[in-house]
Amino acid sequence: MEKILLDTDIGSDIDDAVCLAYLLSQPKCELMGITTVSGEAYERARLASVLCMEAGKKIPIFPGVEDPLLVKQRQPHAPQKSALEKWPNESNFPQNEAINFLSKTIRQHPGEITLLGIGPMTNIALLFSIDPLIPNLLKGLVMMAGVFVKEDSIFGPFEWNAICDPHAMAKVYQSKVKIHRSVGLDVTTQVKMDSKKVREKFQSGLLRPVLDFAEVWFTKQDEITFHDPLAATTIFESSICDFQKGKVEVELTNKKFIGKTHWNLSGGSHDVALSVDKTRFFDHFFSVVNNAK
Repeated sequence: MEKILLDTDIGSDIDDAVCLAYLLSQPKCELMGITTVSGEAYERARLASVLCMEAGKKIPIFPGVEDPLLVKQRQPHAPQKSALEKWPNESNFPQNEAINFLSKTIRQHPGEITLLGIGPMTNIALLFSIDPLIPNLLKGLVMMAGVFVKEDSIFGPFEWNAICDPHAMAKVYQSKVKIHRSVGLDVTTQVKMDSKKVREKFQSGLLRPVLDFAEVWFTKQDEITFHDPLAATTIFESSICDFQKGKVEVELTNKKFIGKTHWNLSGGSHDVALSVDKTRFFDHFFSVVNNAK
Protein backbone atom coordinates (compact mmCIF):
# COMPACT_ATOMS: atom_id res chain seq x y z
CA MET A 1 0.00 0.00 0.00
CA GLU A 2 1.35 3.41 -1.03
CA LYS A 3 0.65 6.33 1.30
CA ILE A 4 -0.05 9.41 -0.84
CA LEU A 5 -0.57 13.10 -0.12
CA LEU A 6 -2.06 14.97 -3.08
CA ASP A 7 -1.48 18.68 -3.73
CA THR A 8 -3.74 19.82 -6.56
CA ASP A 9 -5.25 22.77 -8.41
CA ILE A 10 -8.34 20.74 -9.31
CA GLY A 11 -10.93 22.88 -11.05
CA SER A 12 -8.83 24.40 -13.82
CA ASP A 13 -7.57 21.73 -16.26
CA ILE A 14 -9.76 18.62 -16.03
CA ASP A 15 -6.81 16.24 -15.61
CA ASP A 16 -6.63 16.90 -11.84
CA ALA A 17 -10.10 15.45 -11.35
CA VAL A 18 -9.20 12.49 -13.56
CA CYS A 19 -6.10 11.96 -11.43
CA LEU A 20 -8.05 12.07 -8.17
CA ALA A 21 -10.59 9.57 -9.53
CA TYR A 22 -7.69 7.25 -10.30
CA LEU A 23 -6.16 7.59 -6.82
CA LEU A 24 -9.50 6.98 -5.11
CA SER A 25 -10.00 3.89 -7.29
CA GLN A 26 -6.45 2.52 -6.93
CA PRO A 27 -6.55 -0.38 -4.41
CA LYS A 28 -2.84 0.09 -3.68
CA CYS A 29 -3.32 3.76 -2.71
CA GLU A 30 -3.88 5.00 0.83
CA LEU A 31 -4.79 8.63 0.21
CA MET A 32 -3.73 10.41 3.40
CA GLY A 33 -5.07 13.82 2.49
CA ILE A 34 -5.61 16.47 -0.17
CA THR A 35 -4.45 20.09 -0.24
CA THR A 36 -5.60 22.55 -2.86
CA VAL A 37 -3.58 25.36 -4.36
CA SER A 38 -4.09 28.44 -6.56
CA GLY A 39 -7.06 30.82 -6.89
CA GLU A 40 -10.32 29.85 -5.20
CA ALA A 41 -8.67 27.11 -3.16
CA TYR A 42 -11.90 26.66 -1.17
CA GLU A 43 -13.91 25.92 -4.33
CA ARG A 44 -11.19 23.51 -5.42
CA ALA A 45 -11.55 21.74 -2.08
CA ARG A 46 -15.29 21.40 -2.71
CA LEU A 47 -14.60 19.83 -6.10
CA ALA A 48 -12.21 17.34 -4.53
CA SER A 49 -14.84 16.50 -1.92
CA VAL A 50 -17.33 15.51 -4.64
CA LEU A 51 -15.13 12.63 -5.74
CA CYS A 52 -14.24 11.61 -2.19
CA MET A 53 -17.92 11.49 -1.26
CA GLU A 54 -18.79 9.51 -4.38
CA ALA A 55 -16.03 7.08 -3.48
CA GLY A 56 -17.43 6.76 0.03
CA LYS A 57 -14.12 7.84 1.55
CA LYS A 58 -13.53 10.41 4.28
CA ILE A 59 -10.32 12.04 3.10
CA PRO A 60 -8.96 15.13 4.92
CA ILE A 61 -9.13 18.11 2.54
CA PHE A 62 -7.42 21.44 3.22
CA PRO A 63 -7.67 24.58 1.07
CA GLY A 64 -4.12 25.87 0.67
CA VAL A 65 -2.35 28.98 -0.56
CA GLU A 66 -4.05 30.85 -3.39
CA ASP A 67 -1.43 33.36 -4.56
CA PRO A 68 2.01 32.53 -6.01
CA LEU A 69 5.08 33.57 -4.05
CA LEU A 70 6.24 36.51 -6.18
CA VAL A 71 4.68 36.57 -9.65
CA LYS A 72 1.23 37.69 -10.74
CA GLN A 73 -1.66 35.22 -10.36
CA ARG A 74 -2.38 33.38 -13.62
CA GLN A 75 -5.39 31.30 -12.53
CA PRO A 76 -7.51 33.24 -10.03
CA HIS A 77 -10.62 31.12 -10.62
CA ALA A 78 -11.68 27.46 -10.62
CA PRO A 79 -14.06 27.28 -13.62
CA GLN A 80 -15.30 23.75 -12.88
CA LYS A 81 -16.98 25.00 -9.69
CA SER A 82 -20.03 25.59 -11.92
CA ALA A 83 -20.59 21.81 -11.84
CA LEU A 84 -20.79 21.71 -8.04
CA GLU A 85 -24.57 22.21 -7.99
CA LYS A 86 -24.97 18.78 -9.63
CA TRP A 87 -23.18 16.79 -6.93
CA PRO A 88 -23.14 16.58 -3.13
CA ASN A 89 -20.04 18.22 -1.70
CA GLU A 90 -18.49 19.37 1.54
CA SER A 91 -18.60 23.06 2.42
CA ASN A 92 -16.71 23.20 5.72
CA PHE A 93 -12.93 22.91 5.58
CA PRO A 94 -10.14 23.84 8.02
CA GLN A 95 -8.77 27.25 7.11
CA ASN A 96 -5.08 28.23 6.94
CA GLU A 97 -3.96 24.76 8.04
CA ALA A 98 -2.84 23.10 4.79
CA ILE A 99 0.91 23.51 5.30
CA ASN A 100 0.72 22.42 8.93
CA PHE A 101 -1.38 19.40 7.92
CA LEU A 102 1.21 18.31 5.35
CA SER A 103 4.06 18.72 7.82
CA LYS A 104 2.28 16.89 10.64
CA THR A 105 1.19 14.00 8.44
CA ILE A 106 4.64 13.48 6.93
CA ARG A 107 6.28 13.64 10.35
CA GLN A 108 3.87 11.02 11.66
CA HIS A 109 4.90 8.64 8.85
CA PRO A 110 8.63 9.24 8.20
CA GLY A 111 9.90 7.59 5.03
CA GLU A 112 6.45 6.28 4.10
CA ILE A 113 4.65 9.05 2.20
CA THR A 114 4.90 10.04 -1.44
CA LEU A 115 3.89 13.65 -2.05
CA LEU A 116 2.20 14.04 -5.43
CA GLY A 117 2.24 17.63 -6.72
CA ILE A 118 0.01 18.28 -9.73
CA GLY A 119 -0.49 22.04 -9.45
CA PRO A 120 1.68 25.10 -8.93
CA MET A 121 4.24 24.25 -6.22
CA THR A 122 3.31 27.07 -3.82
CA ASN A 123 2.10 24.85 -0.96
CA ILE A 124 5.02 22.46 -1.32
CA ALA A 125 7.65 25.21 -1.50
CA LEU A 126 6.25 26.83 1.64
CA LEU A 127 6.16 23.44 3.37
CA PHE A 128 9.84 22.85 2.54
CA SER A 129 10.73 26.39 3.66
CA ILE A 130 8.84 26.32 6.95
CA ASP A 131 9.88 22.76 7.84
CA PRO A 132 13.25 22.09 6.13
CA LEU A 133 13.45 18.50 7.41
CA ILE A 134 10.36 17.43 5.47
CA PRO A 135 12.14 16.60 2.17
CA ASN A 136 14.29 14.06 4.03
CA LEU A 137 11.22 12.54 5.68
CA LEU A 138 9.40 11.84 2.42
CA LYS A 139 9.51 8.51 0.67
CA GLY A 140 9.36 10.46 -2.56
CA LEU A 141 8.12 13.49 -4.45
CA VAL A 142 6.35 13.00 -7.77
CA MET A 143 5.46 16.06 -9.85
CA MET A 144 3.69 16.86 -13.07
CA ALA A 145 6.01 19.68 -14.02
CA GLY A 146 8.36 21.08 -16.60
CA VAL A 147 9.46 20.55 -20.19
CA PHE A 148 12.70 18.62 -20.51
CA VAL A 149 13.40 16.89 -23.81
CA LYS A 150 11.22 18.36 -26.55
CA GLU A 151 9.38 21.67 -26.59
CA ASP A 152 5.61 21.52 -26.91
CA SER A 153 4.12 22.60 -30.25
CA ILE A 154 1.74 25.03 -28.51
CA PHE A 155 3.41 26.10 -25.27
CA GLY A 156 7.02 25.84 -26.42
CA PRO A 157 9.46 25.55 -23.48
CA PHE A 158 6.86 26.43 -20.85
CA GLU A 159 4.71 24.25 -18.60
CA TRP A 160 1.74 25.71 -16.71
CA ASN A 161 2.56 24.57 -13.16
CA ALA A 162 6.09 25.95 -13.51
CA ILE A 163 5.16 29.36 -14.89
CA CYS A 164 2.25 29.83 -12.45
CA ASP A 165 4.77 29.95 -9.60
CA PRO A 166 8.35 29.67 -10.90
CA HIS A 167 9.97 30.65 -7.60
CA ALA A 168 8.10 27.91 -5.78
CA MET A 169 9.07 25.42 -8.49
CA ALA A 170 12.72 26.43 -8.14
CA LYS A 171 12.58 25.94 -4.38
CA VAL A 172 11.13 22.46 -4.77
CA TYR A 173 13.82 21.41 -7.26
CA GLN A 174 16.52 22.69 -4.91
CA SER A 175 15.27 20.41 -2.12
CA LYS A 176 16.84 17.01 -1.58
CA VAL A 177 14.29 14.19 -1.64
CA LYS A 178 15.16 10.48 -1.82
CA ILE A 179 13.05 10.05 -4.96
CA HIS A 180 12.48 13.28 -6.90
CA ARG A 181 10.47 12.40 -10.01
CA SER A 182 9.13 14.70 -12.74
CA VAL A 183 6.77 13.86 -15.58
CA GLY A 184 6.90 16.77 -17.98
CA LEU A 185 4.70 18.26 -20.67
CA ASP A 186 6.79 16.76 -23.46
CA VAL A 187 5.73 13.28 -22.28
CA THR A 188 2.23 13.89 -20.90
CA THR A 189 1.00 15.42 -24.16
CA GLN A 190 1.40 11.98 -25.75
CA VAL A 191 -1.60 10.65 -23.78
CA LYS A 192 -4.73 12.38 -25.02
CA MET A 193 -8.38 11.53 -25.63
CA ASP A 194 -10.94 13.51 -27.63
CA SER A 195 -14.21 14.63 -26.09
CA LYS A 196 -16.32 12.09 -27.99
CA LYS A 197 -14.33 9.16 -26.65
CA VAL A 198 -14.25 10.67 -23.15
CA ARG A 199 -18.06 10.86 -23.17
CA GLU A 200 -18.19 7.21 -24.20
CA LYS A 201 -15.75 5.95 -21.58
CA PHE A 202 -16.57 8.19 -18.60
CA GLN A 203 -20.01 6.72 -17.92
CA SER A 204 -19.72 4.95 -14.58
CA GLY A 205 -18.30 5.18 -11.09
CA LEU A 206 -16.10 8.14 -10.24
CA LEU A 207 -15.73 9.03 -13.90
CA ARG A 208 -19.36 10.14 -13.99
CA PRO A 209 -18.85 13.30 -11.88
CA VAL A 210 -15.54 13.84 -13.63
CA LEU A 211 -17.45 13.93 -16.92
CA ASP A 212 -19.66 16.71 -15.56
CA PHE A 213 -16.52 18.65 -14.62
CA ALA A 214 -15.13 17.86 -18.07
CA GLU A 215 -18.14 19.39 -19.80
CA VAL A 216 -17.00 22.75 -18.40
CA TRP A 217 -13.51 22.06 -19.79
CA PHE A 218 -14.97 21.07 -23.18
CA THR A 219 -16.48 24.52 -23.67
CA LYS A 220 -12.93 25.66 -24.48
CA GLN A 221 -11.05 22.44 -25.30
CA ASP A 222 -12.11 19.41 -27.33
CA GLU A 223 -9.86 16.85 -25.67
CA ILE A 224 -8.34 15.74 -22.39
CA THR A 225 -4.60 15.42 -21.91
CA PHE A 226 -3.84 12.99 -19.08
CA HIS A 227 -0.98 15.05 -17.62
CA ASP A 228 -1.62 14.42 -13.93
CA PRO A 229 -2.99 10.86 -14.15
CA LEU A 230 0.19 9.83 -15.96
CA ALA A 231 2.34 11.18 -13.14
CA ALA A 232 0.15 9.37 -10.60
CA THR A 233 0.27 6.01 -12.37
CA THR A 234 4.06 5.97 -12.28
CA ILE A 235 3.90 5.70 -8.48
CA PHE A 236 2.28 2.29 -8.86
CA GLU A 237 3.64 1.19 -12.26
CA SER A 238 6.94 3.02 -12.79
CA SER A 239 7.61 1.16 -16.05
CA ILE A 240 4.79 3.08 -17.78
CA CYS A 241 7.43 5.79 -18.32
CA ASP A 242 11.16 5.57 -18.88
CA PHE A 243 13.11 7.81 -16.48
CA GLN A 244 16.64 9.15 -16.47
CA LYS A 245 18.53 11.00 -13.75
CA GLY A 246 19.78 14.52 -14.23
CA LYS A 247 19.68 17.95 -12.67
CA VAL A 248 16.72 20.29 -13.10
CA GLU A 249 16.96 24.04 -12.59
CA VAL A 250 14.25 26.64 -13.09
CA GLU A 251 14.88 29.88 -14.96
CA LEU A 252 14.36 32.89 -12.69
CA THR A 253 16.75 35.57 -14.00
CA ASN A 254 15.60 35.94 -17.61
CA LYS A 255 12.08 37.41 -17.34
CA LYS A 256 11.27 36.37 -20.91
CA PHE A 257 11.81 32.71 -20.01
CA ILE A 258 10.91 32.72 -16.32
CA GLY A 259 9.64 29.31 -15.28
CA LYS A 260 11.44 27.41 -18.02
CA THR A 261 13.00 24.17 -16.77
CA HIS A 262 16.62 23.41 -17.67
CA TRP A 263 17.66 19.77 -17.53
CA ASN A 264 21.27 18.65 -17.43
CA LEU A 265 22.18 14.98 -17.63
CA SER A 266 25.24 15.34 -15.42
CA GLY A 267 25.37 15.67 -11.66
CA GLY A 268 21.80 15.43 -10.46
CA SER A 269 19.30 13.27 -8.63
CA HIS A 270 16.12 14.33 -10.41
CA ASP A 271 14.35 11.50 -12.26
CA VAL A 272 12.83 12.87 -15.46
CA ALA A 273 10.41 10.98 -17.71
CA LEU A 274 11.75 10.58 -21.24
CA SER A 275 8.97 8.54 -22.84
CA VAL A 276 5.65 6.83 -22.15
CA ASP A 277 4.09 3.53 -23.21
CA LYS A 278 0.70 4.97 -24.20
CA THR A 279 -1.09 1.64 -24.55
CA ARG A 280 0.16 0.45 -21.20
CA PHE A 281 -0.89 3.70 -19.55
CA PHE A 282 -4.47 3.62 -20.82
CA ASP A 283 -4.84 -0.11 -20.11
CA HIS A 284 -3.63 0.44 -16.55
CA PHE A 285 -5.68 3.59 -15.95
CA PHE A 286 -9.00 2.13 -17.09
CA SER A 287 -8.40 -1.23 -15.45
CA VAL A 288 -8.12 0.63 -12.13
CA VAL A 289 -11.01 3.07 -12.45
CA ASN A 290 -13.41 0.59 -14.05
CA ASN A 291 -12.78 -2.11 -11.44
CA ALA A 292 -12.95 0.07 -8.35
CA LYS A 293 -14.99 -1.37 -5.51
